[in-house]
Amino acid sequence: MDLTERQLNILKAIVKDYVETAEAVGSRTISKKYKLGISAATIRNEMSDLEDLGYLVQPHTSAGRIPTKKGYMLYVDSLMGNRELEEEEKEMLRKCVENNFNRVDDLIEELSKILSSITNYTTVAVYDRNRGLRTIKYIQLVSLSPEKILLILVADNGEIKSREFDTLVELSQAKLNVISTSLSNKLSGKKFSDLDEEMVAYIKYEIGEYSEIVDDLVYLLNADSDYKISMNGATNIFSYPEFSDMVKAKSFLNMLEERDSLAKMIRTKGIQKDNLNIVIGNGDDVSTDLSIITATYNVQDDLQGKISFIGPTRMDYSKVYSILNYMSMLLDGK
Repeated sequence: MDLTERQLNILKAIVKDYVETAEAVGSRTISKKYKLGISAATIRNEMSDLEDLGYLVQPHTSAGRIPTKKGYMLYVDSLMGNRELEEEEKEMLRKCVENNFNRVDDLIEELSKILSSITNYTTVAVYDRNRGLRTIKYIQLVSLSPEKILLILVADNGEIKSREFDTLVELSQAKLNVISTSLSNKLSGKKFSDLDEEMVAYIKYEIGEYSEIVDDLVYLLNADSDYKISMNGATNIFSYPEFSDMVKAKSFLNMLEERDSLAKMIRTKGIQKDNLNIVIGNGDDVSTDLSIITATYNVQDDLQGKISFIGPTRMDYSKVYSILNYMSMLLDGK
């Protein structure tokens, strides 16, 4: 069911107010602050309908409403706009890019610090020389013995990567050729960085009982990567009332320390908006209450990286979106 323009305006106002205050939003608040030209009673009825449709929830009886994951997703996908940054924020970003552009390591480090400072969220910057810009040309599997296979990957720049691995299923060379052709057809022309969690799951499904080969392929793509992780603002989460519970806050910090879990969250596919990937509330643990906005960027010819913002689901999505758009404009202009 499509929402009416009035319902969309009310949902947008509720998200904006809840992001600012962290308090459930009532109809009188919307009526007074946002001048929608309708009465508080009408707003209250529309809020009730939005709750029935799953976009809002009432945390306590007689309290106002707050957005649900579904509500945030609609806001991010359709209602969120770009907004003008403060001149001071623009100047900080401009100076950072100008002063560090020829020193890539410093640029990533400094950008991560500044972005965390501007937004008060945790930022994670990951960059990897060459990996993002290399493209798969073809894949070949070779039988070395009944229990051992050689996986060969050839990139478009002529680079060859190989890995031996054991297999529990005995495969003839003819069968390996069929699997090689299938993998090459699916992955030829894809950048190394395109092999995300969703694509891995799809390819595993496609080749069925031989899916262990895909795990070795992923390992091969990631082996010997020249990458670095820069994290800033890990304790910023304490400033948000949603994480005032020390058990929840500690779980968040533990998650940041577990790099595999963190990397998995960053790779999770969410809402695609411009060059951003936006994941809202993912998983059954502390990540349920978190959102992650990730931008992928290229700096110079040999580097691809990602910058992720991690914060509560009550994140100021519009501000982060605007900052990343401005940052991309600065990098593209160099």
